[in-house]
Amino acid sequence: MCGRYVSTRRPQDLAQLFRVAEWPSAEALAPSWNVAPTDDVWAVLERTPRDGGGAATPLRELRPLRWGLVPSWAKEPKIGARMINARVETVHEKPAFRRAFARRRCLLPADGFYEWQPLKDPVTGKPRKQPYFIHPEDGQVMALAGLYEYWRDPAVTQDDDPAAWLLTCTIITTEATDAAGRVHPRMPLALTEDHYEAWLDPTHQDPDELRSLLAQPADGHLDTRPVSTAVNNVRNNGPQLLDEVSL
Repeated sequence: MCGRYVSTRRPQDLAQLFRVAEWPSAEALAPSWNVAPTDDVWAVLERTPRDGGGAATPLRELRPLRWGLVPSWAKEPKIGARMINARVETVHEKPAFRRAFARRRCLLPADGFYEWQPLKDPVTGKPRKQPYFIHPEDGQVMALAGLYEYWRDPAVTQDDDPAAWLLTCTIITTEATDAAGRVHPRMPLALTEDHYEAWLDPTHQDPDELRSLLAQPADGHLDTRPVSTAVNNVRNNGPQLLDEVSL
């Protein structure tokens, strides 16, 4: 799975990298070295303007979404805390994800992600989990493959009230390989720049073609390092979380 990641780039830099013309500056997110489920995260997506008619061209946006997908049919939003990941093997057929996979795909920019490896404490002999930071060797931004969904709050009566709609997202995962596979059996999927357009295009809906666009983050060229267990606490944040520790 992918349960924590790092996202510290400025929206201006992300907009340039993903060719986004505008972003909501009033909703700017602070850099985070410990992104956790239910946090707001930057997402790149394409939507057709509601007043643009059926032939309107989708517009690429950079906007904050809440991590943890809430299906449109959910009775309440707390289900999203269990929907932070979608398995690539079944994402196109699971009721919670299949509609979003067909029409509402996004990219989630990340500097890297954390995974935990079960170990035995050399002092106490008790089992524990050691966190690792996994990131591209060249330090480039990863475009994690994601889905997003709308959830309508039935308690809000007006459709045009911003509080009526909750936008959430999930990260698609696969079996881990290379450096990530030595730490944890699952890892997030990513896209290369030449596949951004096809992935984000809401009119592109062939499941097999869409899944063929997905790849290992950084094409498998990943580096790992053990980091402090301070990352286990979602209240901890800051660049010190990425410092390597001795085992």
